[in-house]
Parts: sequence; structure tokens; C-alpha cells
Amino acid sequence: MNVDSIQNGVVIDHITAGRAMRLYELLQLDKLDASVALIKNVSSKRMGKKDIIKVDAAIDIDLDLIGYVDPGATVNVIRSGEIVSKESIPMPETLTNVLVCKNPRCISSTEQELPQIFKLTDRENKIYRCLYCETKAEPER
Repeated sequence: MNVDSIQNGVVIDHITAGRAMRLYELLQLDKLDASVALIKNVSSKRMGKKDIIKVDAAIDIDLDLIGYVDPGATVNVIRSGEIVSKESIPMPETLTNVLVCKNPRCISSTEQELPQIFKLTDRENKIYRCLYCETKAEPER
């Protein structure tokens, strides 16, 4: 399979196999008016299998979303066909308006203008809790 290189854009690499579609949805890449390549189950020496997303446009990417779905994925920024930056994405300490609190009594459920903020409370088990009521968020699959 051949997927052309991009001249200006973003490559999200080292995505755990099977998670690229979830990132595609969360990053709302379907709404872009640009070429997007989603490559699944690519052979990788380091990971065995991995997914890759290539976006042929210079866009802002929400690194917190990537770190939440797949910490350790890398984001490469491409300009004039060259990699100008490469960043490994860690788990974010806070997530704002990514998760929704499931507690019907939480103030964020009743006060619509409040942002949905979750704090990382257990890095090993990837547990986030609501900043307002400490309800545990459902884990990302």
C-alpha cells in the first residue's frame, strides 16, 4: 500500500492499533476540507502493529485528546515536506470539555455554562475524576 507523503500538515504516529478511528472522531477530522489518511494495523518494530493518521493541512490538534485516548502517540508537524517538530504526547493532567460528568447532582450537570473539567487522579490506571464532585469518569476504550 502506498500513501503519499504530505507537504504541510500533521502526522499522528505510534497510535495503538485500533484506536485511530476513535481519535478521528474526537478530533472531528471528518469536518476538515482536507485529505485525511487513516492507516490501520501497520507493521511496527516497536509496537508490533500501530495506526497512523495523516492530515494534509496545517491545523491545530488538541494534544490533550490524543494524550487521553493514547498516551505515547507522537505528533509530527510537517512543513515543506520536512518534519519541523516531533512530540510524544503524555497523559494530560486535566481534561476540559472532553468528558461529561455522569453524576446528575453535579453542578456541571445543572449549570450549563460551567466547563466539564476532569483531573487525572491515578496515572497507572488512567483514572480521571470530575473536578466538582469527584465522580470517576468512564475509562477510554
